[in-house]
Amino acid sequence: MTNRITNLFNIKYPIIQAGMVWNSGWRLASAASNSGILGLLGAGSMYPEVLREHIQKCKKATNKPFGVNVPMLYPDIENLMDIIIEEDVKIVFTSAGNPKTWTKWLQDKGVIVVHVVSSVKFALKAEEAGVDAIVAEGFEAGGHNGRDETTTLTLIPMVKEKIHVPLIAAGGIATGKAMLACMVLGADGVQIGSRFVASEESSAHQDFKNVVVDAKEGDTQLTLKELAPVRLIKNKFYNDVQELYKKGTSVEELKALLGRARAKKGMFEGDLEEGELEIGQISGLINDIKPVSTIVEDIVSEFEAAKNSISSI
Repeated sequence: MTNRITNLFNIKYPIIQAGMVWNSGWRLASAASNSGILGLLGAGSMYPEVLREHIQKCKKATNKPFGVNVPMLYPDIENLMDIIIEEDVKIVFTSAGNPKTWTKWLQDKGVIVVHVVSSVKFALKAEEAGVDAIVAEGFEAGGHNGRDETTTLTLIPMVKEKIHVPLIAAGGIATGKAMLACMVLGADGVQIGSRFVASEESSAHQDFKNVVVDAKEGDTQLTLKELAPVRLIKNKFYNDVQELYKKGTSVEELKALLGRARAKKGMFEGDLEEGELEIGQISGLINDIKPVSTIVEDIVSEFEAAKNSISSI
């Protein structure tokens, strides 16, 4: 399974394990890389020295390529980037910001740069900034999301039509069949998040993993667009947000309710009532917690079987 993505990252399969806050520590990233895909550390939930520790542990746990996802809204991003260079990480995925800010700086130091977008407009800006590849993430995705609510099925062919760099599809992908569908639509590879939350190696709290496995269709909703759109499992915190909306809330009231460390409280500490539980719509198809290696094997096997079944039509 060789293409532009496998060649770019020197991996066996064109699959990226998303760098998700509070879920993507060194155990998950190294297990993903050891399974033949690209593992990513989620720097958005790490202080600079914590990121350094995870990079160093990841290096010891795998001799395969891995990268770091860096949300550019992070307040201490300069220190994160310095550590990435000091620790000789060669792949960085940036998100939630202007790709022009860091792309050339990183590339001048020998780093492959990929930027995550949610629209054609931002994909064009990322290509103009000189990124090596683009992740186009549809509305189905977990965590922070695009305001336009464009679905993956629509977004991928629209972005593919306009850009020339390798394209990675994200949002609502947890199976080999979904991977094949995205590649038929023009993607060179896929980025998968929610399926890897429900893995043995994920750093998420076990109670959060169990909620993901138990989630059904309609259990998640995109909200908090006034701050940063985020897809959440419906729990007490989500309901509190909706009550504010009913009253005609202000941005200040939403910020006050959100407070600090809601995502950590929910996903990492397992507070299922007051925590922010970020996950994608595809959680309705996730029914078990498995080792990363088994998840990858399942996805690749289903991809090949689906491709063969279509070719016989």
